[in-house]
Amino acid sequence: MTLDDLPAVMEIDRVSFALPWPERSFRFELTGNDASRLLVAEMLLGDQERIVGYLGYWLLVDEMHISTLAVLPEMRGRGISERLLEAGLEQAWIQGAEMSTLEVRPSNKAAIALYRKYGFELVGRRRAYYQDNNEDALLMTLTGLSGWRRLGGGGGE
Repeated sequence: MTLDDLPAVMEIDRVSFALPWPERSFRFELTGNDASRLLVAEMLLGDQERIVGYLGYWLLVDEMHISTLAVLPEMRGRGISERLLEAGLEQAWIQGAEMSTLEVRPSNKAAIALYRKYGFELVGRRRAYYQDNNEDALLMTLTGLSGWRRLGGGGGE
């Protein structure tokens, strides 16, 4: 992701989340947070390349903490989130990550299924984590990232 990608990323964020990140947060992640890594997925739609999804994570020593993942609603169900997750896990592993963590809404069944497919396990719950409706967050962790990588990627069928 680059600063030039922000308008497209902001639109995806706006249509994907009840509380989208402000632009200044993405700018900080790109320019002021050395732990931050941001990836975009682009597709040729018609005659132009278009950003259709993004993944953000923080690399903290040997941990990849996934901070955000979103895909345009009309592009969901095409494996874009999965490809972004794989790319992020691969990149984090190359950068020395041995584990990955994230928070996800219990109501987000598609995301939970994706994370479980890749070996993430439920390890906790953060009560009233989401400010828009006080929904809890499920804390999921993938350990042994190097083992995940040696097996050729995700642990799913």
